[in-house]
Amino acid sequence: MSQTTEEKQNKGMTRFLNAIERAGNKLPEPFMLFVYLAAITIVFSWIISLFGVTVEEPGTGEEVAIKSLISGEGLEYILTSMLDNFTGFAPLGLVLAMMLGIGLADKVGLLETAIKSTILKAPKSLVTYAIIFVGIMGNLASDAAFVIVPPLAAMVFYTIGRHPLAGLAAGFAGVGSGFTANFIITGTDALLSGISTEVMEGLDSNIVVTPVDNWYFMIASVVLLAVAGALTTEKLIEPRLGKYEGEGGDETSLKESTDLELRGLRNSAIAGLVYLVILVTAIAWPNSALRSEDGGLVPSPFLDGIVPIILFFFIAIGIAYGVTVKEIKSSRDISGFMGEAMKDMSGFIVLIFAAAQFIAYFDWTNIGTWIALSGANLLQSMDMTGLPIVVGFSILTAFMNLLIFSGSAQWALEAPIFLQMFYYLDYHPAFIQVAYRIADSSTNIITPMNPYIIVVLAFMREYNKKAGLGTLISLMLPYSIIFFVIWIILLLVFAIFGIPFGPGIGVNL
Repeated sequence: MSQTTEEKQNKGMTRFLNAIERAGNKLPEPFMLFVYLAAITIVFSWIISLFGVTVEEPGTGEEVAIKSLISGEGLEYILTSMLDNFTGFAPLGLVLAMMLGIGLADKVGLLETAIKSTILKAPKSLVTYAIIFVGIMGNLASDAAFVIVPPLAAMVFYTIGRHPLAGLAAGFAGVGSGFTANFIITGTDALLSGISTEVMEGLDSNIVVTPVDNWYFMIASVVLLAVAGALTTEKLIEPRLGKYEGEGGDETSLKESTDLELRGLRNSAIAGLVYLVILVTAIAWPNSALRSEDGGLVPSPFLDGIVPIILFFFIAIGIAYGVTVKEIKSSRDISGFMGEAMKDMSGFIVLIFAAAQFIAYFDWTNIGTWIALSGANLLQSMDMTGLPIVVGFSILTAFMNLLIFSGSAQWALEAPIFLQMFYYLDYHPAFIQVAYRIADSSTNIITPMNPYIIVVLAFMREYNKKAGLGTLISLMLPYSIIFFVIWIILLLVFAIFGIPFGPGIGVNL
C-alpha cells in the first residue's frame, strides 16, 4: 500500500526529531553539561574581554563591557557568589516549597484518587485539550505552573493508559510556550505594558500602553494554541513515543476508587472549598492587605504571594484526605510524607547547583546583553519596512530568548531600541509588544536558559531514567515551532484585517 503525503511527512518529522534526540543525548549528563557550559562561559568571557568589546545600554546610554571571569574581579565573583547563586536560584525555593504541598497530596494518595474519579470518567478525546488549556491558563500562578502542571499531566496520561511523557510534554508546552496568553489580565500584562509605557514617555508622553492593550489577541491565542497543542500531542508526539512500557507499568492505578478513598476525596474537596472561601473573603474584605493600595489585583500582595497560597491549599486538602483514609494518624506522619517528597527531589537539587552557576556566570559577564543588542542593531540597520520587518523583529526575539530567559529583562533591553524604531514607522507600541510576546513565549520550552527545563527533566526521569536533554528538546521543539508559526499567522490576520489587539488598539498610532 502506498504511503500518503501526510504519512511521509510524519515519518520525515519523526526521523528529524529522533536525530535531535540522539544528538542531544550524546551530550554529557545534565549536571556535567552545565559544569562544562560554566567553564566555556569563563573562557569565552576572557577571550571577548581582550578585545575591549562594549555595547551601549538602551535607555541609560551606559557603556556595558564584557566582564572576564578570568580576572581578580571574576575570581572574587566566582568564589563569593557560589552559595548565593545556588540558594538564591528562584526555581529552587519555588519547586521545593510547592513539592512540600503537592508531595504530601501525592504521597497520601489524593492525586491518584482525584485523577481516577474525575478525568477517568471524562471523555478521553477532551483530556489533551484540557491539559493544554490548563497549562496556558496556569500563568495566573506565574512560575508555579511550571512545577504543578507538567507532572500532573504526566500522571493523568499514565493513569488513562497513554504515554506519560506525552502528557508531560503537553503540560510543559501549555505552560511554557503559551505563557503569555490568557483569558484574564495577568501580572505579565502589567509588567510588560509598564516597561513599554516608560519607554514611550521619552518619545511621546501622550502614548500609554495599558495591561489590556493586548487582551483581545491573547484571548484568541488561548483558543488557537489549545487546539494546536492538543493536535500536536496526538498526531505527532504520541505516535513517535509509541506505547509506554516503562517502570510501574502495571494496572494498579486503573482500579476503581474504594468507598474510603471517595470519602477522603469528598472531605478534601470540602477542605479546599473552605480554604477558597476564606481566601476570597480575605481578598474581598474592605482595605484587604491582599490587594494593592488602589484596590487592584494586578499587581498585588495576593499575586506576589501566590506560591505560599497554593502551597497551603495543597497542604489543607492533603491533610483532609490523609486523615480520612487513615494515612495520617499524627502530625509526625505529615512531616514524614513531606520528607519522602523531598527525597524524590534530591537529583534535582544536585542539578540545580551546577545550572545556577552557569546562568549566573552568563548574566554577570554581560555576554547575553552583548549578543542581544548586537542582533537588535543588525535588524535596525536593515532597510526594511512594513509587516516583514515586524515579523523579522519577532524572529530575532525568538533567537534572543535562547540566551535571555526572563521576559521582562529581555523586553527591558529590546523596548528602548525597537519601540523607538517602530514609533518612527508609525507602529503602535502595543502592537510591537504583541510581536515580542509571541516570540518570547514560543521558545521558552527549548532554551537552556530556562531553569524550569531542569525541573521538567527531573519529572521526565521518573518515567524514563535514561531521558536526557536531547529527549526533552526533541519532544518540545514541535510545539515551539508550531506555536510560533500559528502566532505569526494570527498576528498578520489581526494586522491585515484591522482586528483590534485590545480596546482601541490597532497596528498604527
